[in-house]
Amino acid sequence: LVRMTFLQLLSRKPGKLGILFQTPFCQKQFPYLCLATSTCLYSKKKKVNSYEQVDQEKYKNLVYSVTSYKTSAQTPETILEEDNLLYGPPDKHRPPVKAETKTPKNWVPLINPNKSIPLLNSESNLPMKISLQKTKMPSVTRILQQTMSPQQAFYLERWKQKMIQELGKDGFAEYTKNLFLQGELFHAALESIFLPEEMATKEQREDVAISGYLSSVQHVLKDISEVKALESAVQHETLQYLGLVDCVAKYRGQLCVIDWKTSEKPKPSLKNTFDNPLQVAAYIGAINHDANYDFQVSCGLIVVAYKNGSPAHPHFMDPELCSQYWNKWLLRLEEYVDKN
Repeated sequence: LVRMTFLQLLSRKPGKLGILFQTPFCQKQFPYLCLATSTCLYSKKKKVNSYEQVDQEKYKNLVYSVTSYKTSAQTPETILEEDNLLYGPPDKHRPPVKAETKTPKNWVPLINPNKSIPLLNSESNLPMKISLQKTKMPSVTRILQQTMSPQQAFYLERWKQKMIQELGKDGFAEYTKNLFLQGELFHAALESIFLPEEMATKEQREDVAISGYLSSVQHVLKDISEVKALESAVQHETLQYLGLVDCVAKYRGQLCVIDWKTSEKPKPSLKNTFDNPLQVAAYIGAINHDANYDFQVSCGLIVVAYKNGSPAHPHFMDPELCSQYWNKWLLRLEEYVDKN
């Protein structure tokens, strides 16, 4: 308090405060007085580390041995046992093995080498339309349904249960009934388009329920010409199966078996059509081995039309692709025969 009062008095007289901080003055009269802007001198004492009091020279060898050589109670064998218990046995890396390509036991060529094509085909404006007769032969649709893969059957059943949950059993039955009806109307409308004007019915062309599907396929219809068959029955006389072909015509100059499909969801690639390529290949083989048809086909076309009128997806199958699906069809046919 005395020191603070003294400083206040000096500060009132100019020049006195500067003398106070001169070194000789501070040393002689006030040796313990100084001003500082640094931290407080009265800090806590530094804690003493107990490890510093240990005789490090004495225990140097012990510390070195512990820090330089660490051992574990686990061994490679125990680690493997733990991994097997937690994660199962390790999956050893193996180079990918190519799946063996199965070959049909009773192989029949897609193109009939014994079928003679007349040099002059009959120039008729009417496409062939053979009615489907009930026989003991299984249909292509039935064979594919009964030889469906477990994975495909699972997804189909899951879709069915989901639709039943949303619509109820009666609602789902009505939904599927409408789908089949729209498909029939769509095929009938296409048939009326390809038939001569005098044979087409007015009701088929003006049906509102399928107007979206018809708008969807307009760009595909421009590439179709020389229709040879419409909704016509075919049967393979050697392999003993039958089916009903939607259309046989030229698509961009190539004679094709054309299969019309309707869908509410887009199917931009051939794999999205599931077993449809096998169905087309089966129809091609049947036509080529059916004596009722004086021509052979080597290409296919699947056209997926959409209800909302968006452009249809045409999936063209060249001869090589048709041959691949023909072999798969023969395997499915053998599987069906074995089951029945």
